[in-house]
Formats: sequence, structure tokens, C-alpha cells
Amino acid sequence: MSAPENLNDLYTGELQDLWSANDQMAKVLKKMATKVSDPALKEMLAKSQTGITEHTEMLKGLLADSDEKVKKEHCKGMEGLVAEAIKHTTEEAPEKGPVLDAVIIAQYQRMSHYGIAGFGTAASFAGTLGLTKAAKALDKATKEIYGGDEYMTKLAETNVNIDAEDE
Repeated sequence: MSAPENLNDLYTGELQDLWSANDQMAKVLKKMATKVSDPALKEMLAKSQTGITEHTEMLKGLLADSDEKVKKEHCKGMEGLVAEAIKHTTEEAPEKGPVLDAVIIAQYQRMSHYGIAGFGTAASFAGTLGLTKAAKALDKATKEIYGGDEYMTKLAETNVNIDAEDE
């Protein structure tokens, strides 16, 4: 990607980055889901996969609406988060059980926080550019991701972390 020259360049660059981030997160979540013991966590990861797919389709639509080439730009930020998630859930992780579930929640939340920041930024750019429909869609996605993050915190604090402590 060339250096942005205006807010519209920043906006479309953010959309392209988020598309890549979503693809990377979806792949690692699929791998992590196979290791989960807690049924509620497994269900949440499946819902997240669906949400990521929906958000990615929305990003592609917004790029098409912006008259930009519909392509993604490799997201190095998510690449690092995914590498950490893989490291902590495979290379340096218990085989299964509550401690691994706690690790999975922690890694999920790190990746989700990146999404919250990115989608929120894109929504702000869209709003400033007068792209009302895009701003609303991006704001809705931001709230959905934030809701998933809040649910993971609740799941950790009321179940998974307690079970991990007993290990």
C-alpha cells in the first residue's frame, strides 16, 4: 500500500487491513476451537467464526462501494497476535482442560481488541467522510466484537478461570 494522501485513503486502507486480520483470526480460531474443553467456550468460538465471516463480507462490500479495488492488505499486527496465539495454545500449552481454555480466552481477547480498535477507527473515518451507511455498519460490527469480548470476560470470571485455579 502506498502512503495515504487523505482520509479516504486511510479509510480504505483500514478496511483492507481488517479483511486480512479477520481472515487470519478465523484460521487460528478454527484451530483453537478443536482444543477447547468448556462447552460454552466452544459455542462462543463457533459464533465468533460466523461473526467474522459476516464482518468480512461487509468489509468487502464497503470496499466495493468506495470504488476501490476489492482486495485485502496483509495485516502484520494480526500476524503477530496470531503467532502469539499459536505459540500459547500449541507450543507452550497444556494438552486440554481448563488451563488451556483460559489461555484460549486470553488469546481470543487479544485478537478481539485489535478488531475493536480497527473497526472503531474505520467507523470514525466513515462518519467523518459522510459515509453514513458504512459508519453504521462498522459501528455495529465494533459493538458485536465488543459484546463477544465482554462475554469471554464473563465466561472466564464465572467459570473457566475458576476451573483452571482448581487444576
